[in-house]
Amino acid sequence: MSALTTAPSLGWQARQPIRRGEHQGHTSGLAPGLVQGNLMILPQALAADFLLFCQRNPKSCPLLAVSEPGDPFLPTLGQDIDIRSDVPSYRVWRDGMLVGQPSDLTALWQDDFVTFVLGCSFSFEQALIEAGIPLRHVQQGRNVAMYRTNVPTQSAGPFAGPMVVSMRPMTPADAIRAVQVTSRFAQVHGAPVHLGRPDLIGIADLAQPDFGDPVDIGPDEIPVFWACGVTPQSVAMATRPPLCITHSPGCMLVTDWLNHQLATG
Repeated sequence: MSALTTAPSLGWQARQPIRRGEHQGHTSGLAPGLVQGNLMILPQALAADFLLFCQRNPKSCPLLAVSEPGDPFLPTLGQDIDIRSDVPSYRVWRDGMLVGQPSDLTALWQDDFVTFVLGCSFSFEQALIEAGIPLRHVQQGRNVAMYRTNVPTQSAGPFAGPMVVSMRPMTPADAIRAVQVTSRFAQVHGAPVHLGRPDLIGIADLAQPDFGDPVDIGPDEIPVFWACGVTPQSVAMATRPPLCITHSPGCMLVTDWLNHQLATG
């Protein structure tokens, strides 16, 4: 991916109201056509282990960019991106406990922070819509539903914990087509990890997501599950690092990259 083949003006325009604190909600449907990213910020002492964790769990944690220690700017992802202010809502975790949800990190920033930006399923949603597959949460103006599972991730250093999945209800025919479409987007979670039986992956009640919003499921539909970039938050709760910062679920970093450029094949 080259930063020269992006849409900097569109991404920059989308980030300005976020930077000013005017948009603090989810970013689903915001800046159509542009890649969005999940966020994990850690002290440098934990960065190497988390990088290895991402490499071992590419479905959940597909890496788009890693910053230099202490550097809040991500020039490979977009014009003038400042990770301290360009995400609508952050989550601050201390010892595995959520202690704050600020809209700006300037006062919390440390010289040893390393930023990881991970691919987001909002990118392949554009391809699903273009393929004629309706997305219920988009139709209902909601955040996508996300669930902790009983599927373990592969550990790295102190990082371990259950996979989080996002769910989209579809007819069986649309689900088959969705597998074909999303398998071309490995940098943003790729093909689904499970279809049909939520109980087999430890989900007791689809009406009670752990993150995001519940959506209606029709009698002719099945739930389709993708690995989700909220997995690092599940891991933070399980492994309790002294400090880390993530995005609030659904509140992503809008980049200048173009979704269609992530497709392969």
